Amino acid sequence: MTTYRLHCFPESGNSYKLALMLALCGQDVELIWTDFGGGVTRTAAWRESVNEMGEIPVLEEDGLRLTQTAPILLRLAKRHGRFGGADESQHFEILRWLFWDNHKLTSYMATYRFQRAFTPSPEPAVLDFLRGRIDGCLAILERHLQGLPFAIGDKPTVADISMLGYLCFPAEESGYDLAASHPAVSAWIDRMAALPGWRAPYDLLPGKRLHRHR
Repeated sequence: MTTYRLHCFPESGNSYKLALMLALCGQDVELIWTDFGGGVTRTAAWRESVNEMGEIPVLEEDGLRLTQTAPILLRLAKRHGRFGGADESQHFEILRWLFWDNHKLTSYMATYRFQRAFTPSPEPAVLDFLRGRIDGCLAILERHLQGLPFAIGDKPTVADISMLGYLCFPAEESGYDLAASHPAVSAWIDRMAALPGWRAPYDLLPGKRLHRHR
């Protein structure tokens, strides 16, 4: 059996994606809290010993360190035979939505949420810009999910796990009440939350929490 160790911190949506994937696949994982708020990932020692890119999460798989959430999700899907595509067409759609999420939805939401909730004096113009980008992304996802139960069809895939990663944190942090503003997205999250093994981010990820300013 593969031994997993996940370097993570509770507020990291990308950490949540991998922890959730492993939980949904019924895999045990040792969760290693990383002092992101204390700046450890920006130190030369951490980058040399853990991840040269200076990013969280890092998944250790029998001692092999893996980085970048999307390819790790695809690797886990293949290994455990869950949440992958049934054929070439579905695999393409998974990649399409994974790349869109990484470039657009997660990118903007992660930055906006961190600035809004975890920095003492965020720049209003920056928040306004990011909020506009997120609104556009959520509008795309809302329209898409009005016609499908999951990202690429009738069954959840790693594309769903990736896209919901930053949408499951409290509304006080993100500033979005999705049930009111994006009902199709909210209903999709509820369908994902009904999967056996699902847990919310702060129920799944351990460690000292960042100070929240709002």
